[in-house]
Amino acid sequence: MTDQDTQYEAVRSRDARFDGEFFFAVETTGIYCRPSCPAVTPKRHNVRFFATAAAAQGSGFRACRRCRPDAVPGSADWNARADVVGRAMRLIGDGVVDREGVTGLAVRLGYSARQVQRQLTAELGAGPVALARAQRAHTARVLLQTTGLPVTEIAFASGFASVRQFNDTVRTVYATTPTELRAAVRATRRTATPSAGIPLRLAHRGPYHAGTVFDLLRREAVAGVEEVSGPPGGRTYRRTLRLPYGTGIVAVDERAGDPGRASAVHPGGWLDARLHLTDPRDLTTAVQRLRRLLDLDSDPYAVDERLGADPRLAPLVAARPGLRAPGAADPEEYAVRAVVGRAAAERLVRAYGKALDAPCGTLTHLFPEPAVLAQSGSESGSGSGSEGPLGVLTAALADGTVRLDPGVDRDDAQEALLALPGLDARTIAEIRARALGDPDVVPPGVDVPDSWRPWRTYALHHLRAAEER
Repeated sequence: MTDQDTQYEAVRSRDARFDGEFFFAVETTGIYCRPSCPAVTPKRHNVRFFATAAAAQGSGFRACRRCRPDAVPGSADWNARADVVGRAMRLIGDGVVDREGVTGLAVRLGYSARQVQRQLTAELGAGPVALARAQRAHTARVLLQTTGLPVTEIAFASGFASVRQFNDTVRTVYATTPTELRAAVRATRRTATPSAGIPLRLAHRGPYHAGTVFDLLRREAVAGVEEVSGPPGGRTYRRTLRLPYGTGIVAVDERAGDPGRASAVHPGGWLDARLHLTDPRDLTTAVQRLRRLLDLDSDPYAVDERLGADPRLAPLVAARPGLRAPGAADPEEYAVRAVVGRAAAERLVRAYGKALDAPCGTLTHLFPEPAVLAQSGSESGSGSGSEGPLGVLTAALADGTVRLDPGVDRDDAQEALLALPGLDARTIAEIRARALGDPDVVPPGVDVPDSWRPWRTYALHHLRAAEER
């Protein structure tokens, strides 16, 4: 929504469909909010609009304590867009600026740091440092209000370079000190400990057809790395994660809907999750990877509107509003699994996966890294030796010939995959849709109308869910 009068109408009607798509600030109060904020609607001449929370913060506005605009779903644009701004936002969400700086971000994008700064500022009103700073502030608030970690430890876990920088940012964004921000939440809610994990609410916009997502996760679960437990409608998905600073175990609840239905539909809100991290600095990265796996930043209104207009898809969309197109928690892992299949992937985990220091139930290993598999020179289920498809793929992933990180150009990644011997076009299409999160992928040999663009990945999920081919 680029027209400000239209944006104001969304604010006036408290339309939650646009939470995360833009933010508004009130000049008379100095506060910025999400469109669905329940507070009294301000007068139009007192309102300013921003594409990001970072831009609102950079203009001197502080976050509303009532609607918590920093806790909204991410903009669906960053899910779908393939241009440099969309790629940059996905990388910033993954914590690249915190780990590698703006220079590292620019190198990954193939641009100079000045070009990246200029493009982000022109479109979003904030550069990469400001965008990363806003993300750090949100991470800090989550840790302050849900864990008992010392404030100093939270400062560095959130990605801040110093405690002073942490204190200054929290005061600027929330108009309070870290200690006061923590005290504002009742002690009974701060239950997280290193053993109990960090409780999270993973926000999503609009309906979320959880049943189809958890059905897919159950079918694909690789023993030792993943598990899905519980009855349909009340299942829990758990998996291990390899993260930049350590390891993690995440649990996400499907949440029970109508007990008489196998597939619960969430009308809006969040999924409950819990993260166990060996290093709290990995919180932001773990959350973003989980969001991509569960497709939580999608815009179901746009998808359902387009696909629901097609006579063939209309009844399927009506039956499953808010159906998502799951991605991957680890793109390189998914690529390997797409090549070898589930049974062979489980054998790879047993043979080459890194054992957790403290197994958690059936979760015992991390999925093996490409470099480990490439060095092993062994394949299972897709040929043999280092010249087979798996050996070729893992070698290319290990040496950077093929990149599948959130900021990669999808066309470049596909071309690099096509250049590898032994990988068929259908498998590459699966990797593009899942590992790279492309919402508009059609496997070769599948005939679908152009009217389903740019959501053909979602259309095919509808067809599969309805057992159509």
